[in-house]
Amino acid sequence: MLPAGSELLPITMIRLGARPADKAAAIAEAAQMLVAAGYVDAGYAQSMARREAVANTFLGSGVAIPHGLGEDRHMVRKNGLAIVQIPDGVTWNEDQTAHLVVAIAAQSDTHITVLRRLTRLLQDSELLARLATTDDAALIAQALGSDEPAEAAPAQAATDFASSFDWTVDYPTGLHARPASAWVETARRFAAPMRVRNGNAAADPKNLIALLQLGLRAGEQVTISAEGADAEAALAALRATITSLSAQEKADAALAASRAKQAARPGWTPPGALSSISGAAAAPGLAIGRLHVISATTETIEDRPIPLVDGAALLQEALTHTRQQLQALADDTARRLGATDAGIFKAQAELLGDTDLITQTCQLMVEGHGVAWAWHATIERVAEQLAGVGNPVLAARAADLRDVGRRVLGHIDPALKARSLRDLPDEPCILVAVDLSPSDTAGLDPSRVIGIATAQGGPTSHTAILARTLGVPALVGGGAALFDLTGGTLAILDGQAGRLYLQPDEADLASARTFEAARAAERAREEEARALPARTTDGTEISIGANINLPDQAAFALAQGAEGVGLMRTEFLFLERSATPSEDEQYAIYRAMSQALGGRQLIVRALDIGGDKQVAHLDLPHEENPFLGVRGARLLLRRPDLLEPQLRALYRAAKDGAEILIMFPMITSLGELLALRQISERIREELDAPIVPLGIMIEVPAAAIQAESLARHADFFSIGTNDLTQYTLAIDRQNPQLAPEVDSLHPAVLRLIKATVDGARVHGRWVGVCGGIAGEPFGAALLAGLGCSELSMTPREVPGVKARLRASSMADLKALAEKALACESGEDVRALDGDRP
Repeated sequence: MLPAGSELLPITMIRLGARPADKAAAIAEAAQMLVAAGYVDAGYAQSMARREAVANTFLGSGVAIPHGLGEDRHMVRKNGLAIVQIPDGVTWNEDQTAHLVVAIAAQSDTHITVLRRLTRLLQDSELLARLATTDDAALIAQALGSDEPAEAAPAQAATDFASSFDWTVDYPTGLHARPASAWVETARRFAAPMRVRNGNAAADPKNLIALLQLGLRAGEQVTISAEGADAEAALAALRATITSLSAQEKADAALAASRAKQAARPGWTPPGALSSISGAAAAPGLAIGRLHVISATTETIEDRPIPLVDGAALLQEALTHTRQQLQALADDTARRLGATDAGIFKAQAELLGDTDLITQTCQLMVEGHGVAWAWHATIERVAEQLAGVGNPVLAARAADLRDVGRRVLGHIDPALKARSLRDLPDEPCILVAVDLSPSDTAGLDPSRVIGIATAQGGPTSHTAILARTLGVPALVGGGAALFDLTGGTLAILDGQAGRLYLQPDEADLASARTFEAARAAERAREEEARALPARTTDGTEISIGANINLPDQAAFALAQGAEGVGLMRTEFLFLERSATPSEDEQYAIYRAMSQALGGRQLIVRALDIGGDKQVAHLDLPHEENPFLGVRGARLLLRRPDLLEPQLRALYRAAKDGAEILIMFPMITSLGELLALRQISERIREELDAPIVPLGIMIEVPAAAIQAESLARHADFFSIGTNDLTQYTLAIDRQNPQLAPEVDSLHPAVLRLIKATVDGARVHGRWVGVCGGIAGEPFGAALLAGLGCSELSMTPREVPGVKARLRASSMADLKALAEKALACESGEDVRALDGDRP
């Protein structure tokens, strides 16, 4: 990569007619050029040699790209290239002769762009031959003077760096993908090379797959080391991350043990002899229904090579789309099922950041293979390595890698998209499959899929975890016998016992129904308590809604006690597809959501894109700081092609009787609100639709401070505490290093909430909250005390919040809020939780 503003590779970084004795001499010569030009420190030459010892950097067609280890990137002062031309060639490896040695110094990990830079040469044999022998350095500069290089994946080592600390693994299930991804996020914040060593095996904590391949188990001791200018800070931050996860890991293990104990309750015993298939119990419960069998298919990836430039671009685009989808899945799962289960998809996204996956794929493409074939072959190779560690938890992570690999394949070639589970029978069914991916499972509608039986998988798989969260009975590891089952066969699935009973007779069905009716009565008593209103002991009622995104999530939200939807995040209609949904498609979804709610209140947030939510197919310009850029209302007003079809779809749904309220995101000025109201009114009149309430999100201090002015023109407010917190405290809520400081109970945030409520009250407007603290029982108590009359949260958080509010008086909640407003820190506010009203 050239210094900013350069268009050509500096001729001074090109050496013509070199005659190194061997590969090592060629690498040393190129490294010396990088050192002399000030691109790297002197030690980088040794790093390049060590890199070559663990990986082949020969791309093909006479081109090699030696570079340093990822852990030595702190030696790179600035990005640059050094070209050594060897007309007679030098043996790189057996049957490999290099004529152009392109030495790379780079601080980034973008391997794809290295490939894109060189593909013009690799597919132009005539030009490549000229470059290998030319005496005109400018010709080489013109051929190589664009795009950005990057380095290969870090290598493992079995020694420690200068600074270190020891840690005994106290995660009950060892180091698995979710905590490991948090390690990676923290480590990547620092330039210091770092290492995690367990005996003679070591890995770079900035590389998720390498970290997982250590197979760390509870009780094992590791040494975590670093060196460089920020080594001590890096170790302190990583240590804090590691230890902060211990409590959650132990809590998760305790919850799993509790569920296992519950699952150990006696299952159903058939009155007579029944044919059955046994597997591992994955999620308790009894399901009675007909089988829906997804046939086992052998995935064949055709090897269809395309020009390398096109292939590199296609791979990069597929990775980008997949990361966006996984972010959307993580957000969706967090709001429906909780942050712990959402971590599954965050960890999957981290797998895509593994540089070895990209490097190996690129090398296969250079050898002449197609993009899809190369990617699939790489995923299978690495997945087999993970499965071979001998740790069942990590074997399950191999399934995660294949899942995310299939997502990328679907973007490379739409014909390879993963099977859809939307084509289900009309009646509730028991789903039978070889295996289900976590994303398949998370997206299931428990009213349509009442049981799951898979041939593969284990009780620690993410599929099993999600099935338990959803409350769908499941058995896994049922083996090949499941392949012979016929769709439509009546069956009884006992998830507690891990058995699938086939073709029960009337006596069996009657017995099973009696058994299930008793369990259903227990659940009904629980749901009855959840359905009670959140009315305080002195008679004040707080409306409780759910944050959901799709119609098939409504039933679960209502079963948890939600009284409607306080936030429908419509960006998911855009994030989870490769094209913008039409007006008709949006209308159908809004109408279906209203119907699923049975006429209950539905608050729909207009498209909120920008910041951490980017949509590739909208072709939005790159922004250096998207959180402070064109997002929310700013984008809607600049893109009528997005705003107006959505408004038309919403007003059409309202015209059909839907109880819709429209909410605009990221309002920062009165002018934005007035412009959006004017557009809405014009569209409403065109459709002759009923008037619907138009509200705004309060997410920035500017909106909270001018709440009284905004309330004159907005019908209601909904506070997004997550964004309001990050903008108030000037902390990126996605920064793992600062995550502990992003506290929505900070007194400054609470005072802005109070200012919002006071401003709204002047004009008789109500204020809701759909941010994170609304779902915390203590946070909900404070918000109610501050005057918020509607709270919306993840469905699973509803029962706990309702119970806390029902046990409190409004007088006590107001007193609690006054104490919180007088506090000096978030810690002081949280300490008030001991003063439960």
